[in-house]
Amino acid sequence: MPWTIGYQQGWDTHFKKMDSTTQKQILKKIDQMKQPLQGRGLNRNRYLVEESGQNRIAYDEDAQTRTKKIHFVGNHKQYEKWLLGINK
Repeated sequence: MPWTIGYQQGWDTHFKKMDSTTQKQILKKIDQMKQPLQGRGLNRNRYLVEESGQNRIAYDEDAQTRTKKIHFVGNHKQYEKWLLGINK
């Protein structure tokens, strides 16, 4: 059974600035995330991460509602900065 994809407010801060080819690649990956595949866990927090080329998609899961909520999309440097910000 497929998962539903949700979006946290502000998830697209970096995504909006990407070129259309990169955006399409990321949206394709987000569509693939509807399948019941397990993402890579982040150290000591609730977020999982998927990679799309040099970009990262950070999200959390709610198994009861079968929802994956995207919190961040950006390149690896933006991702590292975001990750430091959430761990403060």
